[in-house]
Amino acid sequence: MTDIQQIRDVAEDWPVRASSVPFQGRVTGVRTDEVLMPDGSYARRDYQTHPGSVSVLALDDQQRVLVLRQYRHPVRQRLWELPAGLLDVPGENPLHAAQRELYEEAHCKAAEWRVLVDFYTSPGGTDEALRLFLATDLAEAEGERYQAHGEELEIETARVPLDELVRLVLAGELHNPTLVTGALALHAALTGPGLDALRPGDTPWPARPFERN
Repeated sequence: MTDIQQIRDVAEDWPVRASSVPFQGRVTGVRTDEVLMPDGSYARRDYQTHPGSVSVLALDDQQRVLVLRQYRHPVRQRLWELPAGLLDVPGENPLHAAQRELYEEAHCKAAEWRVLVDFYTSPGGTDEALRLFLATDLAEAEGERYQAHGEELEIETARVPLDELVRLVLAGELHNPTLVTGALALHAALTGPGLDALRPGDTPWPARPFERN
């Protein structure tokens, strides 16, 4: 049995005999690799390439979470989610990107930022890495509201008590993976080591290196 002290993810890179990109869109693409298996054979792996994402769990002083609802065409549902966006500027600081998304999607700002959790959204099918921030000490942003477009034109917003979000997640009523992960992670932090145990907002992120400024 593996020693509990070794329970952490580690970098590893199996040999690739051939690699191609049969499709490349504006932001994401599809890559095909022929990967050497432990038995000496090669297996084909197709996966989505992705620049990475950030998301924000914004918690107000009444322990309510800011959530958004918008249409997601691949699953044909209008989902409740957290503010989120792509890291589509190479080398962009993820904290700055998260602050921008909170402003654009909710016209909100926060004085305190921590890293709540880092995760791969679907590591068997995409290399997308997501950093989820906890934002507290909230206030309305200054200036004009961001001009939305596309699906964002019909975004709805709400502030939901954290306990109610957790209940809805466990009842199978909420399905966005970032919202599910964020609600459960924040609940675990608050009932466990506390928010002071979370990492600072500018903590290095090996999955998506960035300049700290």
